[in-house]
Amino acid sequence: MVTFLVPLFLIGIYALMIFLTANSFRNNQATIHVVDQSGVFEGRLESTDRITYIMTHDDMEAEKSRLAETDESKQYLLIIPETLTDRFSVELLSPETPGMAVQNAVENHLEQALRDHRLEASGIDSATLSSIDPRISVAAKELTADGEKDSSTGATMGIAMFLSILIYMTLFIYGAQVMRGIIEEKQSRIVEVIISSVKPFQLMMGKIIGIGLVGLTQFILWILLSGGLMAIASNLFMDTEAVAEGMAAGAAYQEGTGGEIMGALDTIDLGAIAMWFLVYFLGGYLLYSALFAAVGSAVDNETETQQFMFPITMPLLLAYMLSFGVLINDPHGGVAFWLSMIPLTSPVAMLVRIPYGVPEWQILLSVALLIGGFIVATWFAARIYRVGILMYGKKVTYKELMKWFRYKG
Repeated sequence: MVTFLVPLFLIGIYALMIFLTANSFRNNQATIHVVDQSGVFEGRLESTDRITYIMTHDDMEAEKSRLAETDESKQYLLIIPETLTDRFSVELLSPETPGMAVQNAVENHLEQALRDHRLEASGIDSATLSSIDPRISVAAKELTADGEKDSSTGATMGIAMFLSILIYMTLFIYGAQVMRGIIEEKQSRIVEVIISSVKPFQLMMGKIIGIGLVGLTQFILWILLSGGLMAIASNLFMDTEAVAEGMAAGAAYQEGTGGEIMGALDTIDLGAIAMWFLVYFLGGYLLYSALFAAVGSAVDNETETQQFMFPITMPLLLAYMLSFGVLINDPHGGVAFWLSMIPLTSPVAMLVRIPYGVPEWQILLSVALLIGGFIVATWFAARIYRVGILMYGKKVTYKELMKWFRYKG
């Protein structure tokens, strides 16, 4: 049931986001009464579709009283001082704290108006200056064996950060499910009945593989259902009046930035990224689930897991934190390379690097090491699991775990 509810939840969030965005465009008109003590901004502050400027020559205290008594929302009083320096401060008064968008817009309008005033005072035509103001766009190209290929650093970074967050969360979620399942079996003593029919190692592997296949199935269904439902919702909601107004207010985005984003995504091989994501999800899940299973077999309840969880999750957390700095800034450097080779960090590190283009031999070596890491971790976890699964009522230490690991038989 949860497998099908998650895509419905995502589409509900998507629809709510569109509705609230459109509503914010429609109901975000601010009115600003301007008291210009300098006399510089008279006729220079032009109203926009978001802000209406009204110049007033009334007494400042009277304007403050009027603003304090008004029942209308989004009413502001802008007080510009008499002396204007290179860095001066203005006051924006309102009955409520203004939004950041309004404050930033006022700052930008005042800076532009003062700039135009000073250019005119210097005998410089602002229109001529704007016409010769250069705008340079750097088009990134990737050299391949087949020639040049378009690339987009922004889209690549976005995909890399998204994959980092997704793999980090999923490894924790599904690994913790394995650990909880083992703890529940120990608490209910049902494990004593189960191991009379199967070996402890078989029981551990059955639980790991079973939950892993559930997670993989959920991923595939989420991708298919979410994509389909979002496409349907886009067609349905795009025809509503509220969204039409919101999209009209964001027309520049649709024509410029939106098109650039779609074009940037076309430069990325999303199919290959999805394939490698599934590979590293399975490899990372099997590796960490084996370690989580060992922790679950060593304790009697979840409150005792903290002392063993930290050293296990620290490498994954380190790779996750570095993905937002070192890995995206230098994806081909030495630190990124070694993090993508070490099995405990490669599920995160290599997925961050893949969108930037990684030699195939590095990916294959990383996958081979990840498989090897899983085999070693499973062997280690199985030796602890075979003893710990039948241990009750004893607080386990690291010294005790090493004794279990050295037991023969």
